[in-house]
Amino acid sequence: MKKHVVIFEARGGSDKSKYGYRRDTYPIIESLKARGWSAEVIFYSDENRGEIYRYTIDKADAYVSRINPGNLKDETGYFQMLRELVHQGVKGLPHPDVMINYGAKNVVERLKGTSLVPEDVYCYYDYDALKHQFPQTLARGERVLKQNRGSTGEGIWRVQLKDPKKYKDLAEIPEDALLKLTEARDNHTEEKTLGEFIEFCYQYLEGDSGLILDMPFLPRIKEGEIRVLMLRDKAVSIVHKKPDQSADAFSATLFSGATYRYDKPEQWQEMVDTVESSIPMLQSRLGGYALPLLWTADFILDTDAEGKDVYVLGEINSSCVGFSTHLELSENIADEIMNLIEAESVINSRFPAFTI
Repeated sequence: MKKHVVIFEARGGSDKSKYGYRRDTYPIIESLKARGWSAEVIFYSDENRGEIYRYTIDKADAYVSRINPGNLKDETGYFQMLRELVHQGVKGLPHPDVMINYGAKNVVERLKGTSLVPEDVYCYYDYDALKHQFPQTLARGERVLKQNRGSTGEGIWRVQLKDPKKYKDLAEIPEDALLKLTEARDNHTEEKTLGEFIEFCYQYLEGDSGLILDMPFLPRIKEGEIRVLMLRDKAVSIVHKKPDQSADAFSATLFSGATYRYDKPEQWQEMVDTVESSIPMLQSRLGGYALPLLWTADFILDTDAEGKDVYVLGEINSSCVGFSTHLELSENIADEIMNLIEAESVINSRFPAFTI
């Protein structure tokens, strides 16, 4: 083994240190160095893809991807390079298909009907499906639409009828119905007719990764969203994210004024048990891939038919999960990286034609 790890990042963004890379990347490098390994940051660009590819094959046992694909103009070249690196024997943390299968918004729809997600969830991949189905789901009550791309709440809309009583007996809302729309990016509100809003959302369906997730609005989001930070199959931290208390606010991002509280996993043991016990089901439903190195699952409180608390999965993130509030986790992350590489090296030495 080379005992060297390449960490891919993208230039720019508010999450970077004065040196240009993520604030929680350097602790990983230091923790690996303390264990006799080495690591470095490489800033990815399509222009330098060939050079980066050749260098990584020559120098590294593994890569760690810390790029949000939404920060790239087009992630196609990046994912193509990662797939080829894995094909050439470089350990992918994670494999690009893992990022796609765990990180896309349609994860929630693929899990509907399980203990984590209710049935009343839909994904739209084209304009006709959105125009046909969304007026029907909106007739059931307030909805949340989420685009697949974007970050920090951009393109996530709470959709309310301005006059719900007017349409209470309809199975489908007409296109001239006036809507109140709140975007999670900053909790600002707009008004559009349903027809205008559907036309506006067309932009979210463009491109290979375009899709829109449609799910019920859960009023108990005001009590806070619970994020479970996972290091592969173990919960390592909990973040309780409470939206701003203004009337229209529903966003749980810091940029929108939400407040964060950081808890230990044992303070949310029931939640942790639910996530960890669901891992076999998640892997089965999401393509059978190995778990991401770092990933998060976000939950919102709801109430079931018996009046009991239930947690509804709102999103999974796996592309560039941060841990800047718990930098000590770099020690656990370094151990996990080394264990994964060493385990694969042992398997490949015994079965040279077999890779995982």
